[in-house]
Amino acid sequence: MTASSRQAAGQLPIAEPSQLRRAALELISRDARAFAGLIALNALAVGAGLVGPWLLGRIIDAVKAGGGATAVDRFTLAIVVCAGAQLVLTRYARLVGDRFGERTSARVRERFVDRVLALPASVVERAGTGDVTTRGSTDVASVAVTLRDIGPDVLIAAVQALFILGAVFALDPLLGACAVTGLGGIHFAARWYLRRARAAYLAEGAANSVLAELVATTASGARTIEAFGLQQRRITACQAAIDSCRRTRMRTLSLRSVLLPSVDVSYVVPVVGVLLVGGVLHDHGAMSLGAVVASAVYLRQLSAPMDTILQRLEQLQSSSAAFARVEGLGQVLQAPAGTSGAPADDRIEVTGVRYAYDGGGDVLHGIDMTVNAGERLAIVGPSGAGKSTLSRLLAGIDAPRSGTVTVGGAPIRDLGPDVLRRQVVLITQEHHIFLGTVRDNLLIAAHTATDTELHAALAAVGAEWAEGQGDVLDTRLADSGQRRSGTMDQT
Repeated sequence: MTASSRQAAGQLPIAEPSQLRRAALELISRDARAFAGLIALNALAVGAGLVGPWLLGRIIDAVKAGGGATAVDRFTLAIVVCAGAQLVLTRYARLVGDRFGERTSARVRERFVDRVLALPASVVERAGTGDVTTRGSTDVASVAVTLRDIGPDVLIAAVQALFILGAVFALDPLLGACAVTGLGGIHFAARWYLRRARAAYLAEGAANSVLAELVATTASGARTIEAFGLQQRRITACQAAIDSCRRTRMRTLSLRSVLLPSVDVSYVVPVVGVLLVGGVLHDHGAMSLGAVVASAVYLRQLSAPMDTILQRLEQLQSSSAAFARVEGLGQVLQAPAGTSGAPADDRIEVTGVRYAYDGGGDVLHGIDMTVNAGERLAIVGPSGAGKSTLSRLLAGIDAPRSGTVTVGGAPIRDLGPDVLRRQVVLITQEHHIFLGTVRDNLLIAAHTATDTELHAALAAVGAEWAEGQGDVLDTRLADSGQRRSGTMDQT
């Protein structure tokens, strides 16, 4: 399903692989020095670690040639020094990698919050808060773990694997060719896995979002569900969502159960091949015993970084799908901002407006209305008559199926958010009061406002409930303080 078709169906979009690559490169470029340092330190650590097997081969050749203890001691001391250097470089590289990961994950979180706050209310309502919540919690956390832990681990392991294979080729190109040929099974297993993993993990993320949405809406609408006797229906829907989560999770686990055993078997093949070919070459005097032993030790060392890469591959696919869901929000905000000029005046006009919710008939049927500056208009009617729907059209949250809604002669749908909110503001009783004081809540909208300006704002909206309570700005609200009715909170 393409991004446009997902949005048309009311679903939040998913970023394509090319978009993920651009986003990843952008994040790396914002901390390029740390990333370059991370690569350099890991390369030095791997280089120090490769000296040990080569020196071991030198010890074997020296002993075979009749060398004394002095030569063995000298090589052994060099092995110890290189091991110590590898330890220090690896620990420092881990520190640099962790700091890079924390800074980058903080940028991902901040960008996600900015995008969520900029999402149109209609988009959130159609997609469901469960999807947004899952992307902001589970998916963002998965991306953060990858940046902090999994990414550096895979990078270190990849550098180690390349250097180890290079060392085997340096010892003898024929042994290097045997090693690469023996690792062919890993290549085919990984390709089989990667062709299936992305779709499987995206399906798992979508199933988790559906379950989160069902749980959230069931909890928030518990009284309504109980009043209409819908408990069993909700239980059935939740059970179906849980079954879907289980099926998608089992699918990802089954892919892993094929990949990992195939990899374990593939590790043995290059070691056996090098020992056989190296033994034949040694018997014919074409290769020293030390070179054969060093090559075999290198390939045994290769299993550790390859294990890291392949075991993390499953997590990388999962976090890649999570990153695609997190970055997908950016596509919602790519629509060009309104380019219409400023409204000529404050007159609101509604002409021939019709509107229908997804899959239903019209709930507004040819509405015509004009509200001039300074006028007050009350719209009354029974529940379901379309009062809230009309309000949403006036506020630009939704667009009419046909007809026009203008303010000062300018179509509301063509106005940018800043211009529109200076003309039309929708205040509903569905809102959130944050824990804290009146001052804390007001400063969210204008964090630089003075107490005098905050008092003026309260007076402007007729907050009569604030009178006679001392300094109203210090009044605590919500669970830890005074509770307000919906009408009082609106003011």
